[in-house]
Amino acid sequence: MKNKEKSKSKSFVNIETGVFITVMVILAAVLAVSGTLSYFVPQGEFLRDENGMIIAGTYVAGEISGIALWRVITAPVRVFASEDAVTIIMISVFLLVMSGVFNLLEKTGGIRIFIRRMMTKLGGRQGRVVCLTALIFMLFGSFFGMFEELVTLLPIVIMMMVSMGMDTMMGLGACLMSACFGFSAAITNPFSVGLACQVAGQPISDGMWLRVVFFILTYGTVCAFLLMHLRKIKKDARASLSYDIDVQRQQVMTTEDSQGSENEDKVFKGYLVFFGIQGVLLVLLATIRAISGLAIPILALSFLVCGIICSVSVGNKIGAVLKYILNGAVAMLPAVVIIAVASSAKLVMTESGILDTVMNYAINALQGQNKFVAILLIYALILFLQMFIGSASAKIILVMPVVLPIASVLGFSPQLVILAYCMADGFTDVILPTNPVLMVGLSMANVSYAKWVRWTWKLQVVVLILTVAVLFFGVAIGY
Repeated sequence: MKNKEKSKSKSFVNIETGVFITVMVILAAVLAVSGTLSYFVPQGEFLRDENGMIIAGTYVAGEISGIALWRVITAPVRVFASEDAVTIIMISVFLLVMSGVFNLLEKTGGIRIFIRRMMTKLGGRQGRVVCLTALIFMLFGSFFGMFEELVTLLPIVIMMMVSMGMDTMMGLGACLMSACFGFSAAITNPFSVGLACQVAGQPISDGMWLRVVFFILTYGTVCAFLLMHLRKIKKDARASLSYDIDVQRQQVMTTEDSQGSENEDKVFKGYLVFFGIQGVLLVLLATIRAISGLAIPILALSFLVCGIICSVSVGNKIGAVLKYILNGAVAMLPAVVIIAVASSAKLVMTESGILDTVMNYAINALQGQNKFVAILLIYALILFLQMFIGSASAKIILVMPVVLPIASVLGFSPQLVILAYCMADGFTDVILPTNPVLMVGLSMANVSYAKWVRWTWKLQVVVLILTVAVLFFGVAIGY
């Protein structure tokens, strides 16, 4: 009886202590390395124009001056007063609100009833559901540049996959990984392709054909990976790396389903309207540029207001509704700590003055190389910066004004450089521990980083080979 009561009070989106500790150890190690580099790498700085873009050939080297230990230790706190503070605070509040609302939907029966109705219509066509779900998330990432926003749907996708006899890993792959891979295989992504084309002075339609081909190849790779995993767990459910947590989820869902609901139709219709509103809003945010920059606060407000209204309208008392939201938000507080620590590496490297120096070393290595080696070095440069600067737009402003002139001298088209940038910018978002969205997503799913790497590293190797092959093809045909 006590265990049952405990599970009832537990938030739907909950970060286990063990997972949180593992994540924090990894991020603390990355932060320590960032601080240590300042004792071996000299300071340096590029001049920048009024738009914050680097002016080529203006790098000035300085002396080696290690950052103070207290600055490294306090970075996770001071990051809330840095230039990235607004973004970090917005993402943190966003996750707290979303966690609260999803806990509300679960406790009031919304998610359970909604998923059961969907499963009744979809039947046992697991393969089709997996491929269709992956396609939807990849399209949103590729065309509209959505990644962080789509992670809000992760709990629903996980519950849907588990309900159909699959596992948590499948939910992570079809949602989190697919959204990220779609962002990377960008066709019109405004935050990568769009901004890079703007910096390069190129129309976004130029060279789109190869981006479309790359998207198709990437989607095929993702589907093959997920279907192979589906075949594996069908033969032996215990082969799943998330087997234990899946059993717990299935038991909870079976117990709750057996209890039924007197007003199930009313609850289903109410939350169908809720999810319909959020779906329309996602499309509007993706297509209307004037409000796309406000996607996070608009989504958070919409989820909160619509969630409360729908819950009250199907018979829940306002006091209980607010309590569920509060409990869900409290359960996600460790995610705020994860975000702060994950964002601290960039702050430490910026304050120590070595970020421009590291970038200058890499850029100098590009000169004097043949085309195939040079495109690999450009790819490697952006991959390296990805460890410290997760923002696609920030890396474009930092790198493109310098790399594009060098690439032009080497005979590369802006389209090839943009393609290399998109490939390097996104795929590693779901393998690097410095990406807060990955760490928060894994924490929400109660899957350790070690298990995630074990599950996806072969896919990352295949994708790396695929990206290099496409880049070499682009160089060979003069793309």
